Amino acid sequence: MGRYIRAMTEDAPGLMEKRLASAGFSRVAGVDEVGRGALAGPLIAAAVILPPDAEIDGLRDSKMCTAKQRTRLADEIHDVALAVSIVRVQHWRIDREGLQRCNLQALRKAVRGLGIEPDFLLIDGFRMKRLPCPGLGVKKADAVSRNVAAASIVAKVHRDRIMSRYHRRFPDYGFSSNKGYGTRHHWNALQRLGPSPLHRLSFFGVLGFPDENGVLRPHGARESFEGGSPFEGERRSEEPDPPGRAEFPRDLVEESG
Repeated sequence: MGRYIRAMTEDAPGLMEKRLASAGFSRVAGVDEVGRGALAGPLIAAAVILPPDAEIDGLRDSKMCTAKQRTRLADEIHDVALAVSIVRVQHWRIDREGLQRCNLQALRKAVRGLGIEPDFLLIDGFRMKRLPCPGLGVKKADAVSRNVAAASIVAKVHRDRIMSRYHRRFPDYGFSSNKGYGTRHHWNALQRLGPSPLHRLSFFGVLGFPDENGVLRPHGARESFEGGSPFEGERRSEEPDPPGRAEFPRDLVEESG
């Protein structure tokens, strides 16, 4: 039984493509995003179309891979993919327009940026309207689709490199390890320093926590600076994406706006 379950897991990233191929769909695009729940940094969406006969050893959900494995896989995906598209949504746009709206817009832009029109879309978790072709939102799609798993890895490697570069500007928050997510170290840094220019101020707890009367109490660090955060005025600064082969060429990355 254990060997049977393990075999199913190893084969899972091609189940959806096999079923779609039997129905006549050959150019299947996988779409996924990373950074949705982070307290800081961008949201990254990616779309990937792999050739039906592409073989990438170890391709699976990015969360099941080590960082080294993801980097290798991202390189291989870039080498063999028919098309790759990456979209970055800045933190301040998420604050201004809302996470869900930005998320859906980024997924659509990633599909439009492929340069090759897919004949079917597989989307991790989301049901989306106004698609350019038939599509299906599948819960945990990166576990049953090769193309969604590839999109997940591409997006994850791209965002991790961005956050590692941001760590050099704001090392106290631990972005190189937590990638902007709410670890204990990250929350402690927020309480000491207040939010950086990269933080999503609309997310609960980033500016502070309400007291028993529902009144927002800013983090102590913010109260200690006259006029608010010591980083005020930097929030809308945008840096180019950090270099690196697994980041993909700049012309494949579209800023959401």
